[in-house]
Amino acid sequence: MSQSAQSASRAVVIGGGPAGLMAAERLRAAGCDVEVFDAMASVGRKFLLAGKGGLNLTHSEDSALFASRFATGRAEPCVEVAQWLGRLDGPALRNWARELGVETFVGTSGRVFPVDMKSAPLLRAWLARLRASGVRFHMRHHWLGWTEDQALRFRHGDEERVAPADVLVLALGGASWPQLGSNAGWVPILAARGVAVAGLRPANCGFDVGRVRTAADAPGWSALFRDKFAGQPLKPVALHFEGRSGRSFSRQGEFVITTSGVEGSLIYAASSLLREEIEDHGEAVIHLDLLPSRSEEFVKDEVARPRGPRSMSTHLKSRLGIEGLKASLLHEVLSKDEYADPATLARTLKRLPLRLQAPRPVAEAISSAGGVCLPELDERLMLDKLPGVFCAGEMLDWEAPTGGYLLTASMASGAVAGEGAAAWLQRKSTTA
Repeated sequence: MSQSAQSASRAVVIGGGPAGLMAAERLRAAGCDVEVFDAMASVGRKFLLAGKGGLNLTHSEDSALFASRFATGRAEPCVEVAQWLGRLDGPALRNWARELGVETFVGTSGRVFPVDMKSAPLLRAWLARLRASGVRFHMRHHWLGWTEDQALRFRHGDEERVAPADVLVLALGGASWPQLGSNAGWVPILAARGVAVAGLRPANCGFDVGRVRTAADAPGWSALFRDKFAGQPLKPVALHFEGRSGRSFSRQGEFVITTSGVEGSLIYAASSLLREEIEDHGEAVIHLDLLPSRSEEFVKDEVARPRGPRSMSTHLKSRLGIEGLKASLLHEVLSKDEYADPATLARTLKRLPLRLQAPRPVAEAISSAGGVCLPELDERLMLDKLPGVFCAGEMLDWEAPTGGYLLTASMASGAVAGEGAAAWLQRKSTTA
């Protein structure tokens, strides 16, 4: 197809997040006439939120390890993401940012950040380049589906508008942070067209704790513990989980006590396994090592050491540095008799059980699992049931931990969908 013929083809992208913007970029690079529609007043809102504490753009680990981080909504390995990363991986994303005038660096954890840590300058530069290339943006347009002749329907204010499209890329997000635009309103639209959609569930999320001591306990923290420690980090600590399905998790890090349970980086890292365990068995039991740098034998000996007239709390603080939140957590899960027994106390210091009864709602999660089932799409991310309709980003059934993986794979899927849509238009034109 000639450049002028390609330009006559109208490509529409619905969704102005990273996946949609990358799709628009690749479509425009192929010579397509590109329009981006978004329900919000401005694009990239979740992208900006992700950069609030420092934009984690990608990760520096090698490609094989990076690709292994992704799973489907049932926590099974997701090989499709590795194929997307062939079009845009971590190093390529760093080069892309550099072309926009944003240099990056690798942090101590291997995560990659802009030098200034901010997302706004990168987004501004990206949007300026897209607009300069001819991409047009339409804000406050809520997608309603299709007309009978397959034009796109939008609600704009109090009126309905219709827009034709020769090819369509949907990048509508999942169900997390709906106030930023990802409200899953697309699910019934695609389901009505026969597209299989796995239920959207929380990923990289916090959890509510269940009964913390005995079966007679009401779920959740005691009022005293909650009021004193909600919002405080628990660190350093190691989290161990052995699921009944045979999957396990073990890592050192930190997390935060909430009014109803736990959240934070260490919890997020295990969240997909914990969520599946709760769905399958009603609860997930994690074990916390409150002294990850100390051996079990050392802790046992220190707890059993004669303490004279000192209280056990004073003894633990003196011998093991256990105080504050960690000390109160022991009281939260142990009865008075258990706390007074050195063997039980020492064992709990190294393996404190917490029962998690439910993930927090998907609207609170960093991301969501579930979405358009990947078998519904070809390798270009076009829906088999809807030729000319491509999907990208978090609306697909995959998930990843935090650490730059989500953003990289979302943008990579946008690149695949954008290139696929351009190629489909070209083939359609040559066969017409």
